Amino acid sequence: MRSIFTGSGVAIVTPFNEDGSVNYNSLEKLLEFHIENKTDAIVICGTTGESATLTPREHSDVIKFTVDAVNHRIPVIAGTGSNETAYALELSNDAEKAGADALLIVTPYYNKTSQRGLVKHYTYIADRVSTPIIIYNVPSRTGVDVKPETYAELAEHKNIVATKEASGNLSSIAKTIALCGDKLDIYSGNDDQIVPIMSLGGKGVISVLSNICPTIAHDIAAKYLEGDCKGSAQLQLEYLELCNAMFMDVNPIPVKVAMRMMGFDVGPLRMPLCDMDDASTEKLRTVLKKYNLV
Repeated sequence: MRSIFTGSGVAIVTPFNEDGSVNYNSLEKLLEFHIENKTDAIVICGTTGESATLTPREHSDVIKFTVDAVNHRIPVIAGTGSNETAYALELSNDAEKAGADALLIVTPYYNKTSQRGLVKHYTYIADRVSTPIIIYNVPSRTGVDVKPETYAELAEHKNIVATKEASGNLSSIAKTIALCGDKLDIYSGNDDQIVPIMSLGGKGVISVLSNICPTIAHDIAAKYLEGDCKGSAQLQLEYLELCNAMFMDVNPIPVKVAMRMMGFDVGPLRMPLCDMDDASTEKLRTVLKKYNLV
């Protein structure tokens, strides 16, 4: 099986204008910034992209714009998950028509389906698309955790090729890799676990850190893939405080605030997300200063 990408894929923010509309001019600049700075794939309309507050039209338009702007230079992975299977399929079909290289489909949230329901949900979509699917497991947000045995069942489907694992449970991830072997690629969904997951056979990371340090996120993964495990681990540990700072509040609040401090025109967050209080903002600024980012 050929991997969709190896290395660091950015879970890219969606920049907004002050009136709340999508800032496509800024988005294009961000895409070029990532291509120039070693990012290995673009993940558009994920959690960090505030997909939960994009309208269906915006969702499809942002994906199409990104696919066209990137123009096959690196893979574009479109977030198309929903807690309604039919709507997830609709988003997936739209992304497929737009030319996305892969689909990132989060587990259904809030209605908290069973493991049997997860198999039915993903199989239903996978049967009706030809674009490869990356499962997204983030139980802290969804209330649902994909079990290793469920992964093993889903990995038998030719269109289900990978997972973004943000459960934080290394024991469960190890069991998944043991059960699935080369039928399922694993990407770390947590920037502080890139090296541990790659040491078990992971292919890289879908990264929040990459929004502000794309070359660093790329290098952590690339060093490991090149056999420089020690160098990879050193870089992971060196940037651990910054990784943690990106989650001092609900993602993507800290990363968007950080990007504004760094001069990126990413605009406001969409409600119900809002900026951090002054004390937290100053704490974040102190961390960014430590890494010479502001």
